Amino acid sequence: MKIIDAQVHIWGSGTPSGDHRQISVFSAEQALAEMDAAGVDAAILHPPVSWDPDANAISEAAAARYPDRFAVLGQVPLDTPEASRPLLARWRDRPGQCGMRYPLVRADQRSWPFDGTLDWLWPAAEEAGLPVATMAWRFLPEFARIAERHPRLRLIIDHCGLIRHEKGKAAFANIDEVTALARHPNVALKATGAPAYSLEPYPFHDIHDGLHRLYDAFGPDRFFWGTDITRMPCSWTQCITLFTEELPWLQGPPMERVMGRGICEWIGWRKPFG
Repeated sequence: MKIIDAQVHIWGSGTPSGDHRQISVFSAEQALAEMDAAGVDAAILHPPVSWDPDANAISEAAAARYPDRFAVLGQVPLDTPEASRPLLARWRDRPGQCGMRYPLVRADQRSWPFDGTLDWLWPAAEEAGLPVATMAWRFLPEFARIAERHPRLRLIIDHCGLIRHEKGKAAFANIDEVTALARHPNVALKATGAPAYSLEPYPFHDIHDGLHRLYDAFGPDRFFWGTDITRMPCSWTQCITLFTEELPWLQGPPMERVMGRGICEWIGWRKPFG
């Protein structure tokens, strides 16, 4: 079984935000060393441009050096559509680039899903055949409308769609809204960062039922394992075994899809599977 991490950050400068490791550099080679130790075959890089403006270039360079190990969901500036829109047509020609990812967590970005700033992105990405991942928990109803308006646009909800910075039951307070989005066939969910929502030590029993509900809603073709490893409260190995050993409802071929094949097919990254 190939294990493909759906979200990893690497960077070369800056001060990481939130609960990420407070180190100024986390290189591709550092990530690969940890991946090899844990048995992670490949990873999808999400450039953290909020603290390292050069993160796109760093991720692309990593994908160029290690094309079988890294793909990228990158960024173009969202508030300059005249300059950014033309880039999408040839986005996949860039090293490793398979789509776009925007966390939209900065205070100045929280109105963007509603105020028209993003209106150009959805049709442009749809036309270019680029999936878009985002932390949608603040705007789930609007996210549903975007999915309806752009049925050929592959969308990805980051970090289970749960309430950022909450833990235990409080994190899952919006789970009905999240699972309702599964009715849109162009919406998938990254179960990244799951251990960070737990109030308990490994194996994080208090999140198992919530993960099961999300899996049942989206199914193995649209429910993707991953870590966001640099802010996890546990090891990469434990992030893996949480899914491969501790969830009795995840077995056999569906596990293979959740642990990597599904996300690679969703974003069109074929290299890990030849």
